[in-house]
Amino acid sequence: MPVAGQELVWDVDFSTVFANREGGDHMRIDQTFLFTRLEPELGVQFVDSHQNTHRLKGGVSWYQPLNDGLDGYKVQPLLYYQGTTQRGWEFTLGAFPRQLLHHPLPHYLWSDSLNYCHAVVRGAMVQYGNKENSLWLQALIDWRQMQSLTRREAFNVILSGGLDLGRSPLYALAHIQYNHLAKRKNAPEDEGVNDDATINPMLGCRYMLGKVSGHVEAGAIVQLQRWRAEGKWHTPAGFIGNIHACWRWLEFDESIFAGRDLFPLYERYGSQLNMGDTYYRSKFYSRTDLRGHLFNNDLVDVSAVLTFHATDRITGFWQQLSCRFYIGGTGKRINRSEDRLAPIF
Repeated sequence: MPVAGQELVWDVDFSTVFANREGGDHMRIDQTFLFTRLEPELGVQFVDSHQNTHRLKGGVSWYQPLNDGLDGYKVQPLLYYQGTTQRGWEFTLGAFPRQLLHHPLPHYLWSDSLNYCHAVVRGAMVQYGNKENSLWLQALIDWRQMQSLTRREAFNVILSGGLDLGRSPLYALAHIQYNHLAKRKNAPEDEGVNDDATINPMLGCRYMLGKVSGHVEAGAIVQLQRWRAEGKWHTPAGFIGNIHACWRWLEFDESIFAGRDLFPLYERYGSQLNMGDTYYRSKFYSRTDLRGHLFNNDLVDVSAVLTFHATDRITGFWQQLSCRFYIGGTGKRINRSEDRLAPIF
């Protein structure tokens, strides 16, 4: 196939987070996070005769907690292929940064703590469109653990999508997940295999009230979980609603869940099976995020966040300062607001 000349491409993605958590319980202890992450990448790119772009990139993801001894660091390799078509499709395969997701996963699928510490996806991803498109799709398979004598095989498959409903401000949204936790090598028969499926259809509406813009979403979550050695399905379900508002340099997010414990097997398997925030084990859960942006552009986002948690049993209060700095331009994206922001500086 005729191709254009090859060229070297590079990216450098840096982030740092200071987060303090108060008001936890035995599953969410009071603690403080302070870390940096550096992801340098280098690769080659070419364009084929159909104007499709192909990239092969490699690098590392270096996670460094800033504690007294500077231990606890993690260095993970990055090596992946990325192809982009003229029709808006994007294909990624290998070990790639989680920042390549166009649409971050909701908190009931992927918790804040895992987002901090597990920034590399080992698998494949297909994407179409983004927030500016009337239709977008994102399919992801993440192979989290390989089978060994001491470790269980684990992977999850997630399909997300959104569709504008005509010329109205209404849109449909859905997240579907299948999560699998297999047995260890040579494991006893009663160890069992675990299946975990999530279905979350939503209906949303965008709005503009004076200088305040945002959206409102409402829908249902249905969980289907099974420990095969037990031989029965657990089917918790509930209501979930989201409110987002943006005014100048401030963003407000409210998420409310009401229903049954979404992770009925958590006591047995913990985050090996259920990667979502354990607040969703409550009958009622409200999460409120108030974010202020000091800087927010294509290269840097510096923000401060106050997060309030309330359940039918406990309350929690988190404070966070974060910075993400990115240069390069071959695929990663700063977490820009979907609404027009006017940061303080």
